[in-house]
Amino acid sequence: MRKEDKSSIIDQLTATVNEYANFYLTDIEALNAVKTSALRRECYKQDVKLVVVKNTLLKKALDNVEGDFSPLFVSMKGNTAVMFSNVANVPAKLIKNFTKDTKGEGKPQLKAAYVQECFYVGAQNLEALVNVKGKNELIGDVIMLLQSPAKNVISALQSGGQTIHGVLQTLQER
Repeated sequence: MRKEDKSSIIDQLTATVNEYANFYLTDIEALNAVKTSALRRECYKQDVKLVVVKNTLLKKALDNVEGDFSPLFVSMKGNTAVMFSNVANVPAKLIKNFTKDTKGEGKPQLKAAYVQECFYVGAQNLEALVNVKGKNELIGDVIMLLQSPAKNVISALQSGGQTIHGVLQTLQER
């Protein structure tokens, strides 16, 4: 590969890393063409960008990005595919669903991940990544928690109003 081609790939990878908030490093080496196509289709449906890269080019691209990504360099051996996503847990769920028939031992297999400014190295972190809540889920939880006391006050006032109404009606009848 020519040096110009490498530098354009590095620039493109740098732009992609800056564009997405989260990315997963996966191993898809043993997948046949049918399974690879199915994985790419599933990634497209769930708005995940899947890119197969050379490890050295990815390292250079990560060096160009602001921040220290050196904890991920340990897992950059062999074939590496990168799953880019703006939703934190979508790639983890995709990997888990894709390997559910093989009890997590099949491919794609998680090598490492950069999710919500944290590093997860190793396939044992897949379950933790599946349970990570995204921004919209957290906002929904906060709204639900904020609405709960207001709903309780309103229902107490409504039930209390009926109780007072019942007492007044009983006194009126006497």
